[in-house]
Amino acid sequence: MPVRPSPAMLPLLIAALLPLSSAAQTAPSADKPVPDSAYPGTLTLEVDATDLAHRVFHARQRIPVQPGPLTLLYPQWLPGNHSPTGPINKLAGLVVTGNGQRIAWKRDPLDVYAFKLVVPEGVSTIELAFDYLSPTGGDQGRVVMSQDMLSLQWNAVALYPAGHDAGRIRIAPSLKLPAGWQSGTALEVDAREGDTLRYKPVPFDTLVDSPLFAGRHYQQIDLAPGAKVPVRLNVVADDPKYLEAKPEQIAAHRRMVEQATRLFRSQHYDHYDFLFSLSDQLGGIGLEHHRSSENGLDPEYFTDWDKNVVGRDLLAHEYTHSWNGKFRRPADLATPNFNVPMQDSLLWVYEGQTQYWGYVLTARARMWKEQTALEVLAVTVAAYTTDRPGFAWRNVQDTTNDPIIGLRRPQPYRSQQLSEEYYSAGQLIWLAVDAKLRELSGEKRSLDDFAAAFFGVDDGSYAVKTYTFDDVVATLNGVARHDWAGFLRERLDANAAPLDGLAASGWKLVYSDKPSDYVKQTEGVRKVTDLNWSLGLIVSNKDSTLSSVRWDGPAFNAGLAPGSTLLAVNGYAFEGERLKDAITAAKDKGQPIELVVKQGEMVKTVRIDYRDGLKYPRLERIPGTPDRLSKILAPK
Repeated sequence: MPVRPSPAMLPLLIAALLPLSSAAQTAPSADKPVPDSAYPGTLTLEVDATDLAHRVFHARQRIPVQPGPLTLLYPQWLPGNHSPTGPINKLAGLVVTGNGQRIAWKRDPLDVYAFKLVVPEGVSTIELAFDYLSPTGGDQGRVVMSQDMLSLQWNAVALYPAGHDAGRIRIAPSLKLPAGWQSGTALEVDAREGDTLRYKPVPFDTLVDSPLFAGRHYQQIDLAPGAKVPVRLNVVADDPKYLEAKPEQIAAHRRMVEQATRLFRSQHYDHYDFLFSLSDQLGGIGLEHHRSSENGLDPEYFTDWDKNVVGRDLLAHEYTHSWNGKFRRPADLATPNFNVPMQDSLLWVYEGQTQYWGYVLTARARMWKEQTALEVLAVTVAAYTTDRPGFAWRNVQDTTNDPIIGLRRPQPYRSQQLSEEYYSAGQLIWLAVDAKLRELSGEKRSLDDFAAAFFGVDDGSYAVKTYTFDDVVATLNGVARHDWAGFLRERLDANAAPLDGLAASGWKLVYSDKPSDYVKQTEGVRKVTDLNWSLGLIVSNKDSTLSSVRWDGPAFNAGLAPGSTLLAVNGYAFEGERLKDAITAAKDKGQPIELVVKQGEMVKTVRIDYRDGLKYPRLERIPGTPDRLSKILAPK
């Protein structure tokens, strides 16, 4: 195993290897990096978000400086993305001035996020003017501005001086909104002047960690009435009717907050704000922050509650990140600023255990019925039982590199390439850990005890507390003695999916020829016919295009590939239900399924000799075993 430098060593190593890089620059004029010193003075940032027609954010900054060389950085390595995805391609029109005179800048060709300039004598403040040209279509990235709402991530509209810890640079932000709009953010308002909000100065890293949602149609819901530490749900929607949450729905969200604070026995924020968009216009999102989170789901989240269980664990997942990922953070992700590379080796804890608790808390709050939670888990287990042949050449640990490798771009064969498996495969590892803790302790202790011991320390503090693999192992041993290092490494490093936790929890995966309610809803939301567990394909109901073909599955082996279009089934024009009927008929009559397929400019007929009928995953109890899963999902 290669030796990796500690996060504390990274700035020095980068400076030694790349003496002309941004990490080696000082701000404003020292010759050596000074990451532990505070930047002199306070930066200001003014953002005008009123240009809805063009979807452009106009930014103006003032930065105190001293004469001499200066490097300004645009945030590159974004927390929560775990990758160098700062949207610098959307920054345009950058002009730097000092004392009213334009100052030339040059981009570092080895680090395109770094802008170098020389501050003239007599200049104590420079002014920056530039625009953030936000996406106008989904193929350009997530849409963040519409005629009715906007999502502002401050890292997109701010530069900062190199050579300092981002936490030691203070900045005073302000935002001009369209007339009459309201907003939610973790930042505290210092003053409001018409539609301009001036926020209290904060460290630069806090600014980046405190995004904002604003909209024409807005409401704020108190999720912790009477509590000393406020928790609020800030909702923006495409239309006022989508804001109409029923009392029982609000109660379910309040139970989710209660279940989380009972689990972690602490709160690492002085207030917490869910930012929640209900929109077909704004791009969906799920992104964690310490005192807030960005969440985006379909408009009918409240108004068609019973038909919108898909994705309902999003709020619980992002909320869990306040403890797991933001307060307790892997040491190799805790970098001094946003332009020092991150390492993702512990994402199976950061994201995997958060995925676990997101499911569990949603069930415990009864935002999902227990049956729904079982149906959701069945889909996850089935994916790792039949749809991840790529584990023959990769393992869960290696997929922690995928935010950097793949940058979340579409893949032709996810099942063979694998992607960010540390989420759901990580969830299954933590299910196995939970079951083992219960077994070892005679059902007296569980992963709940680990959560309290690991995340519940320093109640009230929201200073970052880092951890390593050894810290995780030590805390598990404090709950119940075992070879936890070996237990975890066996599942992380194996060329196999980690599936043993389900049986250890008293359940097994079975298949039915009828889809569960959750599978039906998933098909409806995604507008697909999902035959992944039988033919090994998923087809769009809108344009009959194959969105997925399982590697080495029946459809794959018959010559089908993603992007192909299904034209006909057994001589008749393609329809999703017609293909399902053909699968059933093939089982009963023993005849191949005949498909007419368009691949590029070629039209061909393929025959799939598949006889096992329709398959949809479900969970079933293993008789005579402890039902640990039901106890895990039960409210506390």
